[in-house]
Amino acid sequence: MAYSYAYPHPAVTVDVVVFTADEGALEVLLIKRGEWPHTGKWALPGGFVEIDESLKRAAWRELREETSVQAGYLEQLGAFGHPDRDPRERVITVAYIALVPFDRLRFEAGSDAADAKLFAIDELPELAFDHRKILRRAKERLRDKLDIADIVRQLMPDRFTLSELQRTHEAISNTESDKRNFRKKLKTLEIVEATGENKEGGAHRPARLYRAVKKT
Repeated sequence: MAYSYAYPHPAVTVDVVVFTADEGALEVLLIKRGEWPHTGKWALPGGFVEIDESLKRAAWRELREETSVQAGYLEQLGAFGHPDRDPRERVITVAYIALVPFDRLRFEAGSDAADAKLFAIDELPELAFDHRKILRRAKERLRDKLDIADIVRQLMPDRFTLSELQRTHEAISNTESDKRNFRKKLKTLEIVEATGENKEGGAHRPARLYRAVKKT
């Protein structure tokens, strides 16, 4: 197929914000760029959309190629297109959010990524391009969209303590919750159930482990 344009046109990329929760701490997966521009800086996994693929398929492909992550949940966040956001050329990026439970997250650097690493959402390194802005928007989306049931079913591992769930909820909502009220709400919603197991380790009494109640 031949293409001809009367005017210069922008390129399109996709970037993926991968969120996970490790013992209640909200974390994001970043890659260290191995090529120009911003060589050596940390960035969101992503890359250019091929001419014959959809945006979502491109997001899945780039995430898999750069980190080996297979994301089940993938939601479009929005487009970011400031004219000088990329020194290579005029590039518009479409960002996606992926939620991956920590116990199912397996990743390694691939493609043009020099490294891949999880970072706490409030302890981020200097980021390439406008990726800090994208991350900030992604966290706002989580805050506005996810309720406790969503967090339990889409972000928490198979087994977790109620304290870990509360810390994750607080990290997303940017609010502190009263322990008693939080657990009362969980009981009312009937979205978690005890596994009969305890989490070993630590200086305190072992905490009970819970899991998401399966939808009927």
